[in-house]
Amino acid sequence: MSTVRRHLDLMAVSLLLMLCLGWGFQQVAIKLAADDIAPTLQIGLRSAFAATVLLLLMLRQEGLKAFADGTLKAGLLAGTMFALEFLFVGEALARTHASHVVVFLYTSPIFTALGLHFVHADERLAGLQWGGIGLAFIGVCIAFLGGGDVAGTSLTGDAMALLAGAIWGLTTVVIRGSSLSEAPAVKTLFYQMAVAAVMLIGAAFIMGNGRMHWTPDTTLNLAFQAVVIAVGSYLTWFWLLKRYLASRMATFVFMTPLVGVLFGVMILDEALSRGFVGGGLLVLAGIFLVSAKDLLNQRKARRVQEALETARDR
Repeated sequence: MSTVRRHLDLMAVSLLLMLCLGWGFQQVAIKLAADDIAPTLQIGLRSAFAATVLLLLMLRQEGLKAFADGTLKAGLLAGTMFALEFLFVGEALARTHASHVVVFLYTSPIFTALGLHFVHADERLAGLQWGGIGLAFIGVCIAFLGGGDVAGTSLTGDAMALLAGAIWGLTTVVIRGSSLSEAPAVKTLFYQMAVAAVMLIGAAFIMGNGRMHWTPDTTLNLAFQAVVIAVGSYLTWFWLLKRYLASRMATFVFMTPLVGVLFGVMILDEALSRGFVGGGLLVLAGIFLVSAKDLLNQRKARRVQEALETARDR
């Protein structure tokens, strides 16, 4: 039986804000450790750790029958897409600034919202949401292009980050349209992390990026990526995905590029241009247009319910 997805409430918004902070910082964290461990290898190692933890959780909950529920095929597809997404992220971080990567990566809500609009009836976008998506997309473009040519960036790296964003958005559509939609979040995430670990670690060594120089800072950095990002944040995301409308969630996290660029400015000394400030304001406006309708409708529904209860009491 299909689960009815709800509109965003206060708890969902709060969790999404925390996810935005973590995801906005992760590109900077990868960049900080890039001299010691190649970005693609970092992502592969953290995925291997997460996959091990998730496998133990699955075996504890379901035992050896964990893979006999018909989700294996969809899980391998979602895992392959997840691995390709982060392969492009890792290679993009080796070629361009973290702020560029995070901006292009988080165009994913555009692809998610558009895909779900045509696939799921309960994810149809109203005119207000279409306007918000368009405005946010324009804002992301202005925020990036407003910086002009900057040393240390490349069109190749930027294109890889944009492709990663498209794959991420379409992965969400695949999950919602497959048996993984009703599977436990632990299982969905395990498939993605397991495939990513194999593909990314293998790709790093094939491309000659298998060198590892361990330091206390690098170890702490990877621990943060593995525990907080690879396990905690993604489990939270899939938990939310099973309970709330994905198109609303996906568009809400448009603020993550802003957080990521701000971290890049503060930690990596990347320049903050006027174009980015203007584009960022458009992104926030777009998020408001997409999210405000749900929040206002929810408040109106509560008031109607309270009025009905008051009338009954009288």
